[in-house]
Amino acid sequence: VKVSAYAASQEPTKLYMQAGDSFKMKDLLYSLMLVSHNDTAVAIAESVSGSTAKFADKMNTRAKQLGCTSTHFVTPNGLHDEEHYSTVYDMYLFMNAAVKNETFLEIIKSSHYTANYTDAAGNPVTKEWDSTNKYLMGTEPMPEGVTVIGGKTGTTGEAKYCLVQYNENTAKEPVISIVLKADSRDNMYLLMSEMLKNFAN
Repeated sequence: VKVSAYAASQEPTKLYMQAGDSFKMKDLLYSLMLVSHNDTAVAIAESVSGSTAKFADKMNTRAKQLGCTSTHFVTPNGLHDEEHYSTVYDMYLFMNAAVKNETFLEIIKSSHYTANYTDAAGNPVTKEWDSTNKYLMGTEPMPEGVTVIGGKTGTTGEAKYCLVQYNENTAKEPVISIVLKADSRDNMYLLMSEMLKNFAN
């Protein structure tokens, strides 16, 4: 993936890529899923579809295919837009489809990743990222009887603190759990843990 000037200009959370940098797509997927880099999301969208608008069209088409009825995408990174929205049930449909992909599962299970890419001048660059999921990092205790496989955090001023997560209970049954619009990061994990206790067995 060759980074455009537009992708490199994205704010706020970012990888700090520069126009002309070259990445493997897999490294960008780790950047996106572990750390939510907004510039990465745009670079991926442009690489796949040529523009963020065309990528959003693909996202909306896929959402309808999955049975979503209350979702509309405008941006690839989820930054606020009045026309960009979803619901708990539709987020469940997305995660339920995504976990069938082995590469996706491999990525969301990771607490740490080392990426190697080439900058615009041809120099090798190494970046290291830690997951923003506190369960995976061991800084938030896992709910009793539940193993957190992985998931995706998301935060904006309007959406507040969100987490869509894939878990396994003591019976080895998959459990998808979702918290949207928590008023703080701590309360997001509190709500998630309290909810998951009900599905431990």
